[in-house]
Amino acid sequence: MNGRPANSASKEREASVLNGWVMLIVNLALLIGAVACAILIIVHTVRTDNPLNLWWLVAAILMEVLAVILLYGHFTLQPNEARVLILFGAYKGTAGVSGFWWANPFYSRIRAKIPVYPTAVTVQKASHGGSVTSVVHMTRSTKISLRAQNFNSDKLKVNDKRGNPVEIAAVVVWRVQDTAKAAFDVDNYESYVHIQSEAAIRHIASLYAYDRGEEHELTLRESADEVGAALNNELQERLDKAGVVIEEARLTHLAYAPEIAQAMLRRQQAEAVIAARQKIVHGAVSMVDMALRELAEKEVVKLDDERKASMVSNLLVVLCGEGEATPVINTGTLYS
Repeated sequence: MNGRPANSASKEREASVLNGWVMLIVNLALLIGAVACAILIIVHTVRTDNPLNLWWLVAAILMEVLAVILLYGHFTLQPNEARVLILFGAYKGTAGVSGFWWANPFYSRIRAKIPVYPTAVTVQKASHGGSVTSVVHMTRSTKISLRAQNFNSDKLKVNDKRGNPVEIAAVVVWRVQDTAKAAFDVDNYESYVHIQSEAAIRHIASLYAYDRGEEHELTLRESADEVGAALNNELQERLDKAGVVIEEARLTHLAYAPEIAQAMLRRQQAEAVIAARQKIVHGAVSMVDMALRELAEKEVVKLDDERKASMVSNLLVVLCGEGEATPVINTGTLYS
């Protein structure tokens, strides 16, 4: 079968366009000139009574029609905007310089002659209390914005590396880099970006644990920069087919799913209590050791092993206890 394969990638190329102001002068001159010629031919025909001059009138009319057709070749481009030029279905190039330009008037103004599906559906409340649904058929213009755009995903419920259900969302900053790929290699590049972004977010979330990773293991909560870089690379690989470049991708929401949030909160609270207790015990042991060394160095009192053990026990109770310690005054001897 002739022709290139349907799955081959398109490649953007620069189109040749003319200055719109110069062509506007030419087109207006042609338009006014055709009208003037038609008037002169009619006047000359009436004066000379020669019907053969009417053939020149036909030529003037054709010139007038040509001038009107050429006026449709004008178009404008704003900064960071491009237009793909399509002539009877064939891609002829992309105009990407802002300004007022002129090109072949038969270049298509849309990239599809049928409405684009799915259509946009708008639901509005009616005055009688019901709702009115309006369907808007969207068409794809040949103009493509090259500006940076934001896509803020919905909160997605996915399972992390350990199978825990989590809610995750991300913001993706993207822009079109190759207009030919965006226009012809995917059906709708904006919808393609949205769907592939959600798929990439789900995939990245399944590669990392929410928290409490093994030693040197990256987690979603504690390694935001690394996870963002991985998401960026994943998105770029997926969206390269659409000619889209990813400027930035970062997580904007991360939490356990509601059904396990309370259990995970209790676990985190328990971990915090254990961590705090570890610090308290470590500090208390250090203080007891310092007290014993100070007593021994300064020879304040000589204690045998049994009394040292009793003193260590009492100091740990005082230092690690939740409430304030109540002292017991010993009025006898140390060994009574």
